Amino acid sequence: MALKLHPMAFPSHSHRRNLLSHCTNLISSQVFMASNHSSATLEVEKKPYHPAKEAPGLQVTHSISPEKLEIFKSLENWAEDNILVYLNSVEKNWQPQDFLPTSESEEGFYEQVKELRERSKEIPDAYLVVLVGNMITEEALPTYQTVLNSLDGTRDETGASLSPWAIWVRAWTAEENRHGDLLNKYLYLSGRVDMRQIEKTIQYLIGAGMYTKWENNPYKGFIYTSFQERATFVSHGNTARLVKAHGDIKLAQICGTVASDEKRHEAAYTKIVEKLFEIDPDGTMLDLADMLRKKITMPSLLIHDGLDDNLFQHYSAVAQRIGVYTANDYADIMEFLVSRWEIEKLTGLSSEGQRAQDYVCGLPPKIRRLQERAQKMAKKASAVPFSWIFGRELTI
Repeated sequence: MALKLHPMAFPSHSHRRNLLSHCTNLISSQVFMASNHSSATLEVEKKPYHPAKEAPGLQVTHSISPEKLEIFKSLENWAEDNILVYLNSVEKNWQPQDFLPTSESEEGFYEQVKELRERSKEIPDAYLVVLVGNMITEEALPTYQTVLNSLDGTRDETGASLSPWAIWVRAWTAEENRHGDLLNKYLYLSGRVDMRQIEKTIQYLIGAGMYTKWENNPYKGFIYTSFQERATFVSHGNTARLVKAHGDIKLAQICGTVASDEKRHEAAYTKIVEKLFEIDPDGTMLDLADMLRKKITMPSLLIHDGLDDNLFQHYSAVAQRIGVYTANDYADIMEFLVSRWEIEKLTGLSSEGQRAQDYVCGLPPKIRRLQERAQKMAKKASAVPFSWIFGRELTI
């Protein structure tokens, strides 16, 4: 049977060419529209980065007078002879690897990691949370170098300045950098904590910055660092004592070594402030009172893990409960600094300076009374989950 084909069943060559051109144009138009839609969607969804936590309130900037700036210029030779001596030689300093499993030997490495994990098994969750919080605070070191270099009169103007103040900040940063490195690696090897949540928290904290209230003023900045180095010495020292009681001698040694560094750095910063009291007792007294009125806030105040908007308060509550860092420690540090700088013996102050002196000397017992009252009025303990320990809850 013969098949009869209709002449229109197959389009002509020119018709096929026109049809192909039409389809090509249609596809191109659809691809272009889809591309534009995708770009528009990205433009709508992609928002500028913004810190998860913000410093509360506006801050004063550049409050120091030109006359007082000259004091720091005049102290450069003194700083070289009296402050840079608190830095250790790199070749003689301890390094994180001194306390960690050696990775060169595969067999030995795995055995050492196994021993580390066995030791860390007995550390309670509350101690782990405080240890993680301390480590994250150390890991936010880029922020601390940044804010120290915001101080008028002592900042590193070039990035490699040979001013003693600039040398101190860079070398201090280099020494402090070992602390976070060591604690981070130890916690990672322990297998007891959620490292991804911890790493997110570190990024959040560095991105948020630090609420200093220094006003770019080196008087206030060095008063703060004197207090803060003392606080980290106390915190790491107490952590060492507590983990030792739970059998992790190596971790206790690590925390004790970090505390020793903090103590040495504290000695340098308190010596700077001691010199300021010698040269400008009235101005230094007023700045000390001002910093204490505003309260010395911890560097990790803006800490966030992407889940808990009150993470700093919760972490601090755990530290208070287990005795790592408490309100009494805060008062102890004030008393230590009052004694260290012999504030009660200062004479020749202005009337405003005398009022500041009375305020500072009377503050530690006042804080202790407030703490006692707060403990009596404390609400019933509640359980809070911590992402750093895989969402397990702790009582605060």
